Amino acid sequence: MPNQLNSGTKDALQKGDTLLVNARQIANGKIQLAFAEVLTSSKVENVLSMLNKSDDRFSSKARMSWQTAEPLDAQELLGINFGPDAPWYDSEKGKMLDLDVFNPTMFDKRCRIIVTETLQGTEWQLENLKKSAKRKGKEGDFITHNGNYIFANTDVILTNGATDDLHTYLEPDSVAIASPTVVEAFTADDMQMM
Repeated sequence: MPNQLNSGTKDALQKGDTLLVNARQIANGKIQLAFAEVLTSSKVENVLSMLNKSDDRFSSKARMSWQTAEPLDAQELLGINFGPDAPWYDSEKGKMLDLDVFNPTMFDKRCRIIVTETLQGTEWQLENLKKSAKRKGKEGDFITHNGNYIFANTDVILTNGATDDLHTYLEPDSVAIASPTVVEAFTADDMQMM
């Protein structure tokens, strides 16, 4: 089935649903595609979230993943016009294109977000700890694993199967650590080898 624009919204996403939210023009003629998916562990039910389901601050939010793409390649694979004649508009983040494609596919397989938590930050993550290290809420305390910062990375994969067992979550420390440490940073050379 072809990808259909304006077929979903982030607010209507249920667990297991994905949304191709928008595209943004970035440097070097590339675009950045924003994907969203509500991820919850099937192994644990959060009672606090259940008891506060009417409070937006406790509700499950969609997890985001941004993927860089060549416009023509993305257009071919997704069947969506990313050319200069598409309805791009100016925003404070640059030229944007709203998509809202519910359960986007490529090669008849769903695009799904996978989370991998690690103690090894990339160069950008280490330089931007306040934005990149895992926290209890936007401005909350850092969540650590064995006293180290946790970095949660997202990728988009193609699968029609279940993804719950594909995520890697680190067990958080039970007590907040005053000054967490960083195990190791990835260098640009390391990232190319991945």
